[in-house]
Amino acid sequence: MKLFITGISTDVGKTIASAIIVEALQADYWKPIQAGDLNHSDTHKVQSLVSNSQSHFHSNSYALQTPASPHLAAAIDGLTIAMNQIQEPKTNNHLVVEGAGGILVPLNETQSVVDLIQPDYKVIVVSRHYLGSINHTLLTIEALKNRQIQVAGIIFSGDENTSSESIILSRTAVPFLGRIAQEPYFDTNVILEYAELFRENLLKIQ
Repeated sequence: MKLFITGISTDVGKTIASAIIVEALQADYWKPIQAGDLNHSDTHKVQSLVSNSQSHFHSNSYALQTPASPHLAAAIDGLTIAMNQIQEPKTNNHLVVEGAGGILVPLNETQSVVDLIQPDYKVIVVSRHYLGSINHTLLTIEALKNRQIQVAGIIFSGDENTSSESIILSRTAVPFLGRIAQEPYFDTNVILEYAELFRENLLKIQ
């Protein structure tokens, strides 16, 4: 199974969600494009939170210096992101692929994060509640469905908001995979607890 993790915006909890899913499935992890914070990248963060011995952490296809939209970070580095240079790592394991920002974040002049999603990927959307998040969540899921991309489920991150969650779930009919609370911290034990909670729903993904 190949799962692509995207968010409705930046800083909504994609990396924590990715760590939980990697731990739950003992999956491999791959972030094709990292922009900025290379010494404490998302790959480093997920690896530090995962405690199983089966997961392998694959190298970025692009590791860009500037914390910015990938197209701008690449330009500052004197590069243009080319899709043919982004090669999915070979593995016999489950693979968790983490995107960068939302699905329409530009990679170059013509392509966006959504173009990283391959036909055999199943997408998990991470949503976090803030003013405007219902709109952002519905737009993200609608854009994916319009491209005939399978949305395997949604994860809510942060404080619970039953009003927002109920309308998102009813309007999209996307499976609810679980909620990640606003924890005081995340370490390997916390990630493992969530992995055990999420595992059953993740294994139901077809």
